[in-house]
Amino acid sequence: MTEASPVQTLEAVDIVKLLSLLPHRYPFLLVDRIVDIAGDESAIGIKNVTFNEPQFMGHFPNRPVMPGVMIIEAMAQTAGAICMLKSLAGAPPKLFYFMTIDECKFRRPVTPGDQMRLHMTKLKSRRNMWWYRGEAKVDGAVAAEAIVSAMLVENSPA
Repeated sequence: MTEASPVQTLEAVDIVKLLSLLPHRYPFLLVDRIVDIAGDESAIGIKNVTFNEPQFMGHFPNRPVMPGVMIIEAMAQTAGAICMLKSLAGAPPKLFYFMTIDECKFRRPVTPGDQMRLHMTKLKSRRNMWWYRGEAKVDGAVAAEAIVSAMLVENSPA
């Protein structure tokens, strides 16, 4: 951390830490690891896409393709996890709720065997809301892109 850059850079968040940050569990936890974390400013989530995931039984049986909505959800989970990392320091438990998807485009299919790298960059934050621009890349090629926003709320027992 330098004086000119107050953003702390972390090496990585592994699956055990992700489970403590996000409420998602199999089959809906769509991030395996987060690397290159710069506070809540940016990070890269990693999703190893495997054929044994349940969505591939029906999407599509003869040509399995990762559903676009799940790619965008993986982006949102990556952004949510880095926001939770920043906001949880000594604070009560919180939840991150997805608010919007804007400027979403799908460029190429994501299939079993691919590794998606979810490049998330913060556009802005205001109070308990964050906006991120994301790109899901496979082998360096953009598979999907979108701007996502979410809101951090208190996690009160139901």
